[in-house]
Amino acid sequence: MVRLCAGLVASVLILSAAPAAATGSARFQRFDTMPVFRNSAAAEHTAAEIAAATADGKLVVYTDSPARRIGFAKAGQKLTPDGVLPMPGEPTSVDILGGLALIAVNTSKSHAEPSGQLVVVDLGRRAIVATHDLGGQPDSIDISKDGRYAAIAIENERDEDVNDGEIPQLPAGYLTIVDLAGRTPSAWQLREVELTGITQVAPSDPEPEYVSINGRNQVAVTLQENNHIAIVDLRSGKVVRHFSAGTATVRGVDTKDDGKIAPTETITAAREPDAVAWLDDRTLATADEGDHVGGSRTWTIFDASSGDVVFSSGNELDQIAIKQGQYPDGRSDNKGVEPEGLAVATFGHDRYAFVGMERANLVAVYDVNNPRKPRFLQALPTGVGPEGLLPIPATGTLVVSAEEDAASDGIRSSLSGYRLTRKPLALSLAHNQGTPSIVSDGIGFGALSGLSGIPGNYRDVVSITDAAYNPTRILTIDTVSAPARVRRELTLTKDGQPVGYDGEGIAARKGGGYWLAVEGDGKQKPNLLVEVAASGAVVREVPLPEAVAKTATSNGFEGVTVAGEQVWLAVQREWKADKPGQATLARYTPATGEWAFVAYPLDTPQAGAWIGLSEVTALNDHTLLILERDNQRGDAAKSKKVYRVDLRGVTPVAAGAEKPLVSKTLAKDLLPALRADGATAHDKPEGLAVLGHGPFQRLVGVVDNDGLDDAPGESVFLRLGRI
Repeated sequence: MVRLCAGLVASVLILSAAPAAATGSARFQRFDTMPVFRNSAAAEHTAAEIAAATADGKLVVYTDSPARRIGFAKAGQKLTPDGVLPMPGEPTSVDILGGLALIAVNTSKSHAEPSGQLVVVDLGRRAIVATHDLGGQPDSIDISKDGRYAAIAIENERDEDVNDGEIPQLPAGYLTIVDLAGRTPSAWQLREVELTGITQVAPSDPEPEYVSINGRNQVAVTLQENNHIAIVDLRSGKVVRHFSAGTATVRGVDTKDDGKIAPTETITAAREPDAVAWLDDRTLATADEGDHVGGSRTWTIFDASSGDVVFSSGNELDQIAIKQGQYPDGRSDNKGVEPEGLAVATFGHDRYAFVGMERANLVAVYDVNNPRKPRFLQALPTGVGPEGLLPIPATGTLVVSAEEDAASDGIRSSLSGYRLTRKPLALSLAHNQGTPSIVSDGIGFGALSGLSGIPGNYRDVVSITDAAYNPTRILTIDTVSAPARVRRELTLTKDGQPVGYDGEGIAARKGGGYWLAVEGDGKQKPNLLVEVAASGAVVREVPLPEAVAKTATSNGFEGVTVAGEQVWLAVQREWKADKPGQATLARYTPATGEWAFVAYPLDTPQAGAWIGLSEVTALNDHTLLILERDNQRGDAAKSKKVYRVDLRGVTPVAAGAEKPLVSKTLAKDLLPALRADGATAHDKPEGLAVLGHGPFQRLVGVVDNDGLDDAPGESVFLRLGRI
């Protein structure tokens, strides 16, 4: 008989659980994330919105509207900052022709006085070599494949503070065609194409949003607020076809911002498309973001000759976000995942469509070899607010520019790079590379806080949802599957009714049931140790002794575990009675109802940060693992560590007595795992669990994505190896 150790069994099962391959066996895997402030200074407000690449794919140029400049990044094994160039206004879009970058720049004084320029930059010299007056406020630009034409959407966007944003609001927008062939940049000729009178919605005020040119030199133009699409022949400058984008009825979506992910409703809405891209010369696709009154949460494929819909994604984008733990419930009542970006490109023999979900921070990748029957392949997590999607077939990469930038919240605008690979996802996940690292079969999840192994079960762990969702649920996660899989949910009840806690820690008990660590706010809500039956029913709530509870701050319980016959809880940061630089570990003995306490020495934080505890999990009856972290993301993150605490020789004391200080030794640095596939380091690794036994014990972890509330939103499952 051959015996396999627990770790080897897990590895075998992980390999056997690999998901179906993409087209062939290809998929996109993230390799780097570059915050664009690296091109300037961390304190500066920046944004990467739309990007373009040189033909060899080695240089990426992106627009940075808040800073009124364009930025450059070298694209190789990593994305490397390569300087900036000031613009005469706010750049809105960019495309590249040979060694020239064409930038649409908004120079408007106001909505009522729109103006703009086409700025031409010599990329070799990094110098402006020509400018052309556009006569209005530009948005999108695209260059034809043969280099003969550029098309620019002159939006002249409305003022949303006037008449609640209703249109018409003149002056009207239009399309500008730039004749490029055979001329120096300063000699390029510009032609205007009027688009008034063709729409059912506000025909006097078209607002061209996005342009895309096909192989026949026809440009498709979305008129987003007008819910319309126009097709213009670039040679003649004539509108050859136009049609309404129509409405979509979508079933199985969540329409309530209520802390529940419940896709049970039906909506009917105008598409109001933003980005547009040709799948071939006869078929075009739109990302149906919505704007003033619409937003169907879909992407749509149209027959360009008839305007007929040949494909609508229905609720698929919302379902993708739900299954990947990145559904933005806070946007359920307003356009959901909000599809905004769209790009199409051929890599080798395969053609892909990329659909950006602005509110879910995801890009869905589709096989569109058959343009009328797209097939979903994978979803890629991005920075906050993916705006620009840039496929670069020359190097087999995709670059996504995410525009949201808020340094005070640790959210930075970025360029993320993904490379086409044939390496199986399961092999990548074993090294914390590749995405997704955790999925569900339709169970809405996110904000994974505490984590716990299950006594006697070396495959599954349980997690707890925090205050981002209501009511509180216990999720069972299959760790052997690759990706890890949320396969069961248990709703907590109290007195027979669903109940919501700020659940920050969970410990599964021998024989069934759970202990929960519930964080208080230091004012109205107390910190609680909650006993829960295997059925999910709350058995009792155990408060702290009053003398300790009154010293609490808003940084309360963050983890719970069972060591032998006792329950241990971690307090995140110093409370009012604690010595500086020390947090509390609380011990509760269920048999006697007694509380006792020890002090834990926190690492010294870097300037502008704090250090606190996020999790406690028992390695055995006398050893605790403590997850200690700073509150920083990305480049600013310096400390995400697991420490080992030996309880032997430590005597916890009752409330009011001076707490003995435990000692700690470093067990694992989590930053390499958090950055393993080029990801931005998350600020909140908050769950740890031990699986297996003896020498085959292994550690797994999860990241709290805050339910996408001012957060990147990626749900992450960490495979941290042996302890």
